[in-house]
Amino acid sequence: MRRTRSRPAGTSSVALQRGKYPFLLALTVPGAVIYGYFMFSPYLQAMWISLTDWGGYTATMNFVGLDNFRRMIADPQLLTALRNNLILLLVVPVLTLALGLFLASMINVGGRGRAGAVTGVRGSSVYKVVYFFPQVVSVVIVAVVWKYVFAPANAGGVLNNALEAIGLGRLAQLWLAEPKYLIWVVVIVMTWSFAGFYVVMFSAAMQSIPRDIYEAALLDGSSRFTTFRKITVPLVWDTVQVGWVYLAIQAMDGFALVSVMLGTGGGVEGAGDVLGVKVYREAFTPPNNFGYAAAIGVVLLLLTLAVSLIFMRILRRERVELA
Repeated sequence: MRRTRSRPAGTSSVALQRGKYPFLLALTVPGAVIYGYFMFSPYLQAMWISLTDWGGYTATMNFVGLDNFRRMIADPQLLTALRNNLILLLVVPVLTLALGLFLASMINVGGRGRAGAVTGVRGSSVYKVVYFFPQVVSVVIVAVVWKYVFAPANAGGVLNNALEAIGLGRLAQLWLAEPKYLIWVVVIVMTWSFAGFYVVMFSAAMQSIPRDIYEAALLDGSSRFTTFRKITVPLVWDTVQVGWVYLAIQAMDGFALVSVMLGTGGGVEGAGDVLGVKVYREAFTPPNNFGYAAAIGVVLLLLTLAVSLIFMRILRRERVELA
């Protein structure tokens, strides 16, 4: 009779445990490599091009080191674009998030139902659709529509004609022809187009807050503003933080909106220019300078990363959880 050697208990499970790692690596590594190549290689190529004088349509590419970055210091239009991006970065997130929180609060806890129950205002489901509508419209369409809103009265400008219709014609301005107004026009349009998304996002976060908390606070004599500041904001703060970082990234772009509304020149005297439009203009407007455009793009990338990290650090706070 042939004697078989018995294996210790658990040997087979250990072998299976060891065998699963090569299997998992074989499944994940090829996809990770392909994703990493197509994700990071454009960044590396842009960084290399930023160190050259490549024109984009020529075979020659001479290494110039940091000359493109030194050129930025003496470029007044670049400084204008950077200033405008900083204005968008500081103003648009504040206005958008404040408006989004207020509207979401009204939609979810702004009304009173039977027996004093806290509910949303009447027609809240309709308001959500209305506020979210700009998100399903192309940025190009948004820019074209608002370009006509701010157009002169004789060109069918909605805003100036409305001001004249209500007897405030003295407030009518050539909004898109005055350099001092251009960046603030962009701020208004960005806030309008972004707010609806954050209304819906904050509404989803507020729906997880028990209504009993609001009702108890109101019974204790707390005002609506107090409950908003002491209950709503702390309990949706994680969502606010995510929205703030995302809005900061959007504010550092603005290419599509500005290029359609104000043109690739940044409007009158380039007063509405932003870094994204500056990159496009340097790369595709003669004399084409892809090297300088890539250098501006690298700076834009680094600024966006730095802003995101700073915002995440500043907005970090202790998490409030419901028992």
